[in-house]
Amino acid sequence: MVRLTRAFDFSASLRCARPDLSEAENRALYGRAASQHGHNYRLEVTVRGEPDPTTGMVMDLNELKAVIEREIGLRFDHRDLNRDTPFFEKSPPTPENVARVLFDLLRGALGERLHGIRLRQDADLWVDVIAEEGGG
Repeated sequence: MVRLTRAFDFSASLRCARPDLSEAENRALYGRAASQHGHNYRLEVTVRGEPDPTTGMVMDLNELKAVIEREIGLRFDHRDLNRDTPFFEKSPPTPENVARVLFDLLRGALGERLHGIRLRQDADLWVDVIAEEGGG
């Protein structure tokens, strides 16, 4: 089994806030993140498999890049995660929630080939989401 990782950078603005809470409650819960702000994210997408005997590749890198651009770039790059996407209407775009949404979108496009993702929000903060063996 070989794992191949491709990185993709995107920028997005957001506000960590639950719609069922008041402004004061959100500020108490999320601190400065309750205010509108942005991040320059780095998404690392890892696929797995045996290299094709003809090409020597687990997956064509151009195909992987196109999937990431279509599933993630077009939906999230230079967008407001709260206002421009339907994914955070009921839950705040915390790093954990953003990573789970990205993983689910990529899993739909890549299927069992997706091993996992790493979403780097900052130099010192990242979230890993790994597929469970057998399809989880």
